[in-house]
Amino acid sequence: MAEAPRLVRKSSASLHAAPHPFVIIYIGPMKPTALLLIFAWSATAGEYAVLSSGTRLYAERHESDGGKVTLFSNAGSIEMDASLVVRFEPEEYAAPEVPASTAPPPTLKPAGVAELVDNAARKYGLPPAFVRAVVTVESGYRANAVSPKGAIGLMQLMPATARELGADPNIPEQNVDAGTRYLRDLLVKYDHHAYHALAAYNAGPRAVEKYGGVPPYRETQSYILNVLRKWQKQPSTE
Repeated sequence: MAEAPRLVRKSSASLHAAPHPFVIIYIGPMKPTALLLIFAWSATAGEYAVLSSGTRLYAERHESDGGKVTLFSNAGSIEMDASLVVRFEPEEYAAPEVPASTAPPPTLKPAGVAELVDNAARKYGLPPAFVRAVVTVESGYRANAVSPKGAIGLMQLMPATARELGADPNIPEQNVDAGTRYLRDLLVKYDHHAYHALAAYNAGPRAVEKYGGVPPYRETQSYILNVLRKWQKQPSTE
């Protein structure tokens, strides 16, 4: 049996290693905390290690030593059995841009949207910076954004999902509250693994269940990486 990936941080601290989502978000009613259990995402060109599970892990470089492969970044390294890695691919694509909307700009001021997002994050025990990153990638903070597939508003809720959550997706307050609640529920569903929760938010829980993890959709994998990179750059308000 292949040995599970082992995370090594520069601090040499002993950290919990998740199956493939190496980002764990702990939900708390008072002060939410988030532990990044994989290296910080780099804006420079790198490569992806494609695992046998279908998961793609970003690294600046890698080294092979016998039956082991080590992925490196400026924040540390992660070691795993070479048998877990199918191949390496160069970083060659950018995350898809949020479709531009022809509707008039939202009446809600950006500062008001940011406050909505932070308040909803604290309400549901999530790191505000994490939810802000999701909103940034989903809609670019445009309350009137509508995707080609029909997702609506700041957190790009599909009409059916909004109905299940009892929200009107066209009302920013309800959109953000329902979207954050849905994100929290997905984190709980997937044992706080951010990779799985974000994959389900983007592609739907059925896709995650079908593939037993992050589905092999290029759009979804790019979406996850984009959110995590944005999260890294967000100022903390905790």
